[in-house]
Amino acid sequence: MTGLGTTGGPALVCGEVRTCLLPTRDAVDERTAVELLRLRADERVRVSRHPNRHAVSPDVLTGVDCLLPTANGTRVRAVGTVAARAVLVEGRVLQSTAYFRAPAKGPDRRQPWGYYLVRPGTLVPVGRLAEKPVTEGFLTGHRSGELDIGSVAESLLARISRRHRFLDYDTPLTTADTALRWTAAPADDGEAASLRFTKADDGLRIVELRLPRGTAPDVAAGLCEDLALHDWLLSTVNDKLDGLRVGADDGTAALKVLRPLVDHLLHLWMPQARVDRALRTTWAELEEDAGYSRQWHTLAQRVRDQLTLLHLTRRDALATP
Repeated sequence: MTGLGTTGGPALVCGEVRTCLLPTRDAVDERTAVELLRLRADERVRVSRHPNRHAVSPDVLTGVDCLLPTANGTRVRAVGTVAARAVLVEGRVLQSTAYFRAPAKGPDRRQPWGYYLVRPGTLVPVGRLAEKPVTEGFLTGHRSGELDIGSVAESLLARISRRHRFLDYDTPLTTADTALRWTAAPADDGEAASLRFTKADDGLRIVELRLPRGTAPDVAAGLCEDLALHDWLLSTVNDKLDGLRVGADDGTAALKVLRPLVDHLLHLWMPQARVDRALRTTWAELEEDAGYSRQWHTLAQRVRDQLTLLHLTRRDALATP
């Protein structure tokens, strides 16, 4: 199947990204990262080293035959496979992404499984897709009996996290996992990529994308992984600094929070490092509306300033007779 919005291509791409700290004391090396993400024997783990270390597992497929979530209660049955993959950034932050593409129309009757297996990562509707109700329903959440794509992403995350041979489960800091749910529809001809980013009351991140026609579904997934990673970094550092009292004691408690941030997270901020050029206007929108990079650089400087203050406070304490 070709790119988004093209003849024979999907009319809609939907997915969810889960992001967490890899449950181990230190960042794993490249060799271990490859072993962790070796989910299939017939395909290799893709690794890039510049501008940072980034490993991507091969896709694994989950067969489904279910109703898609819809906002207005329309019954849209879809059959096929959901693709899922895992990403490890600098051997430190683990992500799992489950996503599927859907054409505007499928056969009026369910076909044999062979029909769907030659279309990996595609959910083919039985009849028409009802694109707007499915988009709205997917973003707002599934009901009982409808596709729960988040459980597919979570299952893959758990599968990798259970690899005891590579992980010691002694994380240097406690962090919360995040979920980012997204949809991508084709933009009008000549229209640049755009996004609408919101946070639900339960902390779920919701992204609605309009992307240039021809955008490959895995490229859309890569954009959302990048958004999810940097949102997780910003939220994690912000949470750790919230209420931190540097001068409350000898600084030991504050140092236990600040040092892991420097050692494990601050160097990971690198937005758009692997985002397709045609999609980079989406980050510009996020910067204009939410000021992610401005907030990040402010937080990073605050961490460094507090470490400097701790050093000066301890030095003065030692110099006092």
